[in-house]
Amino acid sequence: MLAALVRCLEERDRTEGHGARVAALAEPVARSLGWQPERVAMLRHAAPIHDVGKLVVRAEVLLKPGALSPAERDEMREHPRAGASLVLPLPNARHVLPYVLLHHERWDGDGYPCGLRGHSIPIEARLLAVADAFDAMTSPRPYRAARTHAEACSELARESGLQFDPGVVDAFLAVWQGEQLPLAV
Repeated sequence: MLAALVRCLEERDRTEGHGARVAALAEPVARSLGWQPERVAMLRHAAPIHDVGKLVVRAEVLLKPGALSPAERDEMREHPRAGASLVLPLPNARHVLPYVLLHHERWDGDGYPCGLRGHSIPIEARLLAVADAFDAMTSPRPYRAARTHAEACSELARESGLQFDPGVVDAFLAVWQGEQLPLAV
């Protein structure tokens, strides 16, 4: 059921394949961090549905070609909670809650929806945040063109210790430079 919802979301917000790309980016990093196969499998299941809460965001906000107003930004920032509300009643999907609810938390505590900081953010969400940001930067959006992979890597490095867990950024960049992850832009 969640997979069908994600397909609807990706068609609606024109990010087709975003969840699968995020999973493909995050999985080798998780393995490099020493995650056990069961945990990597959970990541593979969770990453594609991390943005399911965007189903409650109005299309005109999702597809807006310019900057969001403060009210629109607030509406967009509700998608992690909305996604968690969709996932919580599903007993076989509860393991995805950290990915869905906390993937916009920031290492420095300025994220949302809970304002968690540092190691209080589950590693699953910290890893997903990096992979999600990389794919978002390297994919075209209604409000901007896609950045190059090099530009996205530079932005991750610049935000290391602020938006992103420095250890996860280091692992992501090491994997990226070592394996040349297969990315579709």
